[in-house]
Amino acid sequence: MDFWTRMASPGPATVVVNGVTLGVGSRVRLRPRARGDVLDLVLDGRIAIVEGIEQDDTGEFLLAVTLEDDPGRDLGEARMPGHRFFYRTDEVEPVERARATGRALVAGIGNVFLGDDGFGVEVARRLAALGPIPGVDVVDFGIRGMDLVFALQQGYRGALFIDAARRGEAPGTLTVLEPELPDGDGVPVATHGMDPVRVLLLARELGPLPERVLVLCCEPAVVPTGAPGEELVTELSAPVRGAVDAAVDLARTLALDLAGDRPDGQEDGGDRQDGGDHRMDGRGKE
Repeated sequence: MDFWTRMASPGPATVVVNGVTLGVGSRVRLRPRARGDVLDLVLDGRIAIVEGIEQDDTGEFLLAVTLEDDPGRDLGEARMPGHRFFYRTDEVEPVERARATGRALVAGIGNVFLGDDGFGVEVARRLAALGPIPGVDVVDFGIRGMDLVFALQQGYRGALFIDAARRGEAPGTLTVLEPELPDGDGVPVATHGMDPVRVLLLARELGPLPERVLVLCCEPAVVPTGAPGEELVTELSAPVRGAVDAAVDLARTLALDLAGDRPDGQEDGGDRQDGGDHRMDGRGKE
């Protein structure tokens, strides 16, 4: 195998460090060797998440990581400089979780200038403000469809989309859906579109999807079309605003379930009804 063929081949899925197997999603503490780099001094002792494993032509392993508490972690996952770093295996210490979990992505979806369409963004913002959730990444994607497509390639066990969607219910009604994807290829690329099914179809063409994907949606009351001359609306309507707190609580529960961090004995889909469709009104009532 020539040099360029070796360099183009994917890196290993796992690597063993201090007797612990590390892979995508593993938590490590950074211990950079003294190399006269100010950035390494700043990052020393910080907790990071492994995003990938590479191997150079000498056989040495390098871990691509992002900082666990970096609010721009999604930029690192998109391979943007300044948010993604590389360290040798002797420069990290494995950090065990209190209990075994996978990883789940919570994706806030919507346009904050179109009234209730900003529901998913607001729920993601409030959920993130509560602090870190074990094994869960909460990201406000807004209308950045391609960013979400690439994020779904990061080895998540499950994903939760939060969005506003018309389903003929009373405004403020929350519904949990498990989307079914149609067969077929040729999905048009929409860099600023955020149709969850379209995003999943495109992500499926690029690589494996998370094992389970749910959509937590809210019935909107006010959604401008964005037509020329139409007044923008930057606030949620009263019924949708009243559903946000219940949605935050439900999103946290669903995210922990998707990550695998649920009470002993509780099976996947404990809250689901037949067809994977679970409804609540804006006060959190069944």
